[in-house]
Amino acid sequence: MPKLSSVGLNHKELIELYREALLKEGSYESVEKKVADKYTRMVVSQKVEERNDQQQTQALAHALPKAVRYGANFLPALLIFVGILLLGSAVMPVVGYYIKMIPQTQAQKMVVPIPSEKVLDVTPLVISQTASNSLGEDESISRLKKGPVIVDAQLDYTNLSNWFEDQLASDLVNRTSLLSKQSGEYILEIPDLNIHNAVVKIGGVDLEESLIQYPGTSLPGKPGSPVVFGHSLLRQFYNPKESNPRRYNSIFSTIMTLEKGDKIYLHYADVRYTYVVESKTEVKPTDTYILSQDYGVRQLKLVTCTPEGTYLRRGVVTAQLIRDD
Repeated sequence: MPKLSSVGLNHKELIELYREALLKEGSYESVEKKVADKYTRMVVSQKVEERNDQQQTQALAHALPKAVRYGANFLPALLIFVGILLLGSAVMPVVGYYIKMIPQTQAQKMVVPIPSEKVLDVTPLVISQTASNSLGEDESISRLKKGPVIVDAQLDYTNLSNWFEDQLASDLVNRTSLLSKQSGEYILEIPDLNIHNAVVKIGGVDLEESLIQYPGTSLPGKPGSPVVFGHSLLRQFYNPKESNPRRYNSIFSTIMTLEKGDKIYLHYADVRYTYVVESKTEVKPTDTYILSQDYGVRQLKLVTCTPEGTYLRRGVVTAQLIRDD
């Protein structure tokens, strides 16, 4: 006897069928024979329908262009490959940065010339400690002991005031913007990175519009160091060309690839200042001592977020003034 599922009948339907057949035929054998014949016809009919469906499917598939048929077969694999490629394009620059850049930056640590607990009281800016002293020593130290302020909002890192994690750094941005009388702009060029005619604004916070010199740091060519901040993105989005309206979003993406001896030019007040790269280092977002000024040298500091496309740390390139024309 065939399986009930193969003929599409359940137990109740089969019992009813037998009951009706016995009432009409009167013989169990004749009923059994008719059921078997019915089953055979149903099986044959089902096979014919399945074969017809298969033939129709094949005919439809052959009617499609080969490109569509092969594309349907390879599309899932292609999508998986593209997904892996996109993931790799985001992850590999970070991995490559740590493999290549960390040994270089660790070999050239910046030294804080004053105790770390005092570094935010002894102002790194050219304002004779006016801003830092206004906080008071006890207040500054007590705020340092509280640790970093945890911000649960998404920060906009095209705004310079969000670049340092501690609240005191944001206070310095606000205070020095008010106290500093410096204003204006100048031009920065790094030929090795294809950066030309990049505008550096003295003061301000919008890194989408220009590079920004931290307010209160020395002017180009003067004793001390202009500290210039710029934004960075993943390297595949790096496009510093002047024709790119969003050039400043990625303009400092590759500054950590500069080598010792590479030249940086600043054009300020009709004078071109030539700086030569001396060192690179990497610091934590809380390390605001990178703003400190050593008036015994004439240097330039370029600062951006690292690894490129992230906000985990700050990369600092230090260059020495060698000539002014």
